Amino acid sequence: MMKIPKATRRFENWLSKRTPLIQSELQLKHRLMAEDPFTFLRGSFYRWAQAWPDVCPDLAKAPLVLAVGDLHVENFGTWRDSEGRLVWGINDFDEAYLLPYTNDLVRLAVSANLAIRSKHLKIRSEAACKAILKGYTDSLKAGGRPFILEEAHEWLRKAATGELRNPQHFWSKMDKLPRVRDVPKSAKKVLENALPEHDDYELVRRVAGVGSLGCERFVAITQVQGARVAREAKAMAPSACVWANHQKGSERILYEEILDTACRAVDPYVHLRGRWLVRRLAPDCSRIELTDLPKETDEAFLLKAMGYETANVHLGSKVAMRAVRGDLSRRRESWLHAAVKKMTDCVLEDYGVWRKL
Repeated sequence: MMKIPKATRRFENWLSKRTPLIQSELQLKHRLMAEDPFTFLRGSFYRWAQAWPDVCPDLAKAPLVLAVGDLHVENFGTWRDSEGRLVWGINDFDEAYLLPYTNDLVRLAVSANLAIRSKHLKIRSEAACKAILKGYTDSLKAGGRPFILEEAHEWLRKAATGELRNPQHFWSKMDKLPRVRDVPKSAKKVLENALPEHDDYELVRRVAGVGSLGCERFVAITQVQGARVAREAKAMAPSACVWANHQKGSERILYEEILDTACRAVDPYVHLRGRWLVRRLAPDCSRIELTDLPKETDEAFLLKAMGYETANVHLGSKVAMRAVRGDLSRRRESWLHAAVKKMTDCVLEDYGVWRKL
């Protein structure tokens, strides 16, 4: 397998032929990836897609589902459903692809392990794996259930809300975004169609995330009935799994398909429009970082919920579920922890090379 610098160059060259890339943001992404192993993991899904079938060949033969792909412990957040209810769950499906169900579980658990190593989580690695698997199997048995934070899940509602969700904090961050005029016509059109009113609005450029850094993001902000609203258009590209599979798979973007099939209380403002993913931005419609969580968060419960939500998504692959349940029942209890050790070592080895560049 090629070294991580060469893999990165080849992947970014492949990606640049499918969507315009912003070189200054790519350079920022490269710097962020050198900061710590967890951020490196978030920024290098293309490497994971390339490496994990070789490191865990048995797991790579597990039954296929429409999977998240780039799953990790900071790929969860909140949104409002069509009834206005606050919902918690996975909030980024940029890398959705037909993958073994084991991919999402191993990657989620590896991200938890790296967060433990950096002291963002206090739980032990083995306990984290058990919690994730417990949540996943419980969801499969129950047939799934979205996390609607109204009458139930009080502990999760507390973890998902706080000062960083304060509207003043949110809009102060939006006010700092640079205005932009040179916006692709297609992005401007989908943003105008997404706004409740668009007679008078401003366009700004947003830099966010790690894995998608380098791809275009534009935000339209306007006033509606005396208060501001925002819509974002993010440029999309095929999953990095297509590149890792030597372009043998379809390049169709599966973002909306995975939303439509999962056991989910859908955000009615998220849509794929051509090459743009359009969504509402608001204080309670955003990703939750580990540093946002209350200090007294029950981490075992949180990871169990993440495992449960992972199964909520996989349950959209209805035909595969019998095979998934059968495969899971035949595996030893320690299979996930053993895979996490292997993939953590793989990530750390690549990170060690990357940080010396």
